[in-house]
Amino acid sequence: MEAARDAREAAPRSPAPLTEELSDARLVARCRDGDEEAWSALVERFSRYVYAIAVQAFRLPEHDAEDVFQEVFARVYERLDTLRQDEAVRPWIAQLTRRLCIDRIRAGSREITAETDELPDAPEEDVLAQLEEAFDVHGALARLPENCREILDRFFARDESYRAIGEALELPAGTIASRISRCLVKLREEISPDARPESR
Repeated sequence: MEAARDAREAAPRSPAPLTEELSDARLVARCRDGDEEAWSALVERFSRYVYAIAVQAFRLPEHDAEDVFQEVFARVYERLDTLRQDEAVRPWIAQLTRRLCIDRIRAGSREITAETDELPDAPEEDVLAQLEEAFDVHGALARLPENCREILDRFFARDESYRAIGEALELPAGTIASRISRCLVKLREEISPDARPESR
């Protein structure tokens, strides 16, 4: 599917506004209604997640990961109406990706070592758990105000110093640490709503 391929190639760029605005359930509902923009947003939202499962958890070579990626979103498109709970689209996509990765590994194993019945080990659960956590953080980060997204990205992803961040954002270097601290609190609240003071 060309739409899926295009979305994965575009994934490193900033997410589309629709991706940020809608919950998973609303996005699925709009996809069911035939909204092409919503479909593109859904592919974009989960593209890196699917590819990471294939490459990092199952260690598939790039060409196999590409095939799995295309097949996952082809099946999602075909079977979206079978999803019982729209908010469960993420675990559904994850399960579908795992199954297709295992099928790909089994097929490769048969081709390379037809004389053995042994299959490669399943991916370590901690790798999948780390991917889930990273996806949670990425989603929470996208919901933060732009100033928080930028300062956290500069400090953690780009490994910039307080001075470099201060110069780029035209802020005193001495205020950067407190800004980062406040933004991390907001990020934790987005990841775990129970951590919000008003929920205690």
